[in-house]
Amino acid sequence: MSIPSASYSVTMRVALDNASLIGSVATAVSDAGGAVTALDVVEPNGSHMVVDITCNAVDDGHAELLKAAVAAVPGASVQAISDRTFLLHLGGVISVEPKVSLKTRDDLSMAYTPGVARISMAIAKDPTLARNLTIKRNAVAVVTDGSAVLGLGNIGPAAALPVMEGKALLFKRFAGIDAWPVCLATQDVDEIVRIVECIAPVYGAINLEDISAPRCFEIESRLRELLDIPVFHDDQHGTSTVVYAALLNALRVVGKEMKDIRVVVLGVGAAGVAISKLLLAEGVGDIIGVNRNGILREDDSRLDDARRWLAANTNAEKRSGSLADAMTGADVLIGVSGPRLVTEEHLKLMAKDSIVFALANPEPEVDPVVARRYAAIVATGRSDEPNQINNVLAFPGIFRGLLDVGAQRVTEEVEIAAGRAIANVVKATELSPDYIVPTVFNANVVTAVAAAVESVLRVS
Repeated sequence: MSIPSASYSVTMRVALDNASLIGSVATAVSDAGGAVTALDVVEPNGSHMVVDITCNAVDDGHAELLKAAVAAVPGASVQAISDRTFLLHLGGVISVEPKVSLKTRDDLSMAYTPGVARISMAIAKDPTLARNLTIKRNAVAVVTDGSAVLGLGNIGPAAALPVMEGKALLFKRFAGIDAWPVCLATQDVDEIVRIVECIAPVYGAINLEDISAPRCFEIESRLRELLDIPVFHDDQHGTSTVVYAALLNALRVVGKEMKDIRVVVLGVGAAGVAISKLLLAEGVGDIIGVNRNGILREDDSRLDDARRWLAANTNAEKRSGSLADAMTGADVLIGVSGPRLVTEEHLKLMAKDSIVFALANPEPEVDPVVARRYAAIVATGRSDEPNQINNVLAFPGIFRGLLDVGAQRVTEEVEIAAGRAIANVVKATELSPDYIVPTVFNANVVTAVAAAVESVLRVS
């Protein structure tokens, strides 16, 4: 798919011999496949002019082609080009800001020494006071080893840092939570568990992020046993929560019930396993997991424990073979794998009023335009397509609720309640094939999810 994106947004400063050339420059960008998003006059010097033209490209190479296209316009000269995404990340995207002012000696003596010693001694006598008297009550550690970052793979902790900063930014923007990146220079399970255990006193919850399967399953499981604060692997449970919410509303649109549908899950990594388990818990009729070797088989020696469990507890008809064999008669396809794995022929095999969630990002398993020819509802992970299934619909509200009640654990019941809350933000009068989940900027989402999480935890 070649869709210009703000992810590759550039601004070119262009000197024009004649002001009338503005239209020619904009046309050159458009003809080269770019999308002009802004044009600002920098220096109006009579008949001459300097302008900043901002446009979206498809990738880095395409941005250079757009520059060349503008430079080729007679009378136009590109003086400079800047990458807006890189500029946005200069110095990082988050910072620490004080909550109290330090204007006098009294302020200093209360916030720091000697007054702070009273706070420390109170916590030493009663450790539970840390939640009320420190940042702990509103702090989340975003922990990664850089082994499975977005669609980039095992790029390590330093390269993962911008992504973790972005995650912390989302926590603050959508839920007012103070989150901090913790990028670890180790991919050893024992070391990761021990490090997180050691830093846990600072935080009210742990968000595990972009850790490859199957190690992520063990890390989360062990930390949940060791710590008295919630541990949540967003790639598993955030994804499964939002997929569940989207599926609830999609089924309402097409008039099908959970118990009657067959779901194909293409890609059984962390997200695929978690999605399958949550849908099983909610009574989905049948699930068929598919990986690069075809339909999951319980006797496949290459499977780890999590995937072997999935193979044993799904595929009621014991189908075997390829993706095509799995998709024959399927009501729902959930793709959490890679680009261009699903063809038109696959889509033709599905049941009437089928649902396709093609969530690989940035390029989904199937072109959404093609999928809509055959499926009643199509969703992706992209922001430039309708029905964006994005984890930001889930994790800010989930953590807000967990922190506000001082929770010690996050449970499957929490995920289910959060999923239902997300789905219910979309009113019955708003529901349509192109609107099954709210937008990420819908202010009602975080409050609804947090309230649902708190309700579950207070009852339990």
